[in-house]
Amino acid sequence: MPGRTHLALAVMLALGAAGVGSSAAEAAPGHTARPLDATLRDAAGKRVGVLRIEDEGPQATRITVSVWGLPAGYHGFHVHTTGRCDARAVDPATGSPFTTAGTHLDPAGSAHHGDHAGDLPALYVGRDGTGRTSFVTDRFRVTQLADSDGSAVVVHALPDNYGNIPSRYTHPADATGTTGADATTLKAGDTGNRIACGVVR
Repeated sequence: MPGRTHLALAVMLALGAAGVGSSAAEAAPGHTARPLDATLRDAAGKRVGVLRIEDEGPQATRITVSVWGLPAGYHGFHVHTTGRCDARAVDPATGSPFTTAGTHLDPAGSAHHGDHAGDLPALYVGRDGTGRTSFVTDRFRVTQLADSDGSAVVVHALPDNYGNIPSRYTHPADATGTTGADATTLKAGDTGNRIACGVVR
């Protein structure tokens, strides 16, 4: 593991090792839920990152992630509905692994990609294969990720366009009569295969 990634991992663990591996119960009024953690692994089972999800005040959630050994560039980065990361579960249409993680977290039932609660900011990986980011979202809380079937975090091979397709790029009218972003774009923002997955615990 690169030295600076090792440092980032040490810092993350120091932020709250007591919460590692624990499930989040409903937080009592005036208290925060225990942080959730995930270890990201690629399809070969190699460890390629760590992630922490924790309460950030009464209405927001902070996500902190550190990765290594991934292809350089921007990657789609999402919370998925199911806490299972089986690389042997492959989409027959695309060859993408980790289909057991389910679809994007979307409690509101949004029809358009980019409005899913699980759509996170793009994850940038440098030329040395490492990347780090930390950000805050108000679209979900820690306790929502610790439901009966859990949740997962997935890194995709390609950047996420969040369904923002200019009209000059739209497809011809299909069977539904629509001409906007097609079903593949709306589903996952043209992010390509899933290249890493981590069960949120």
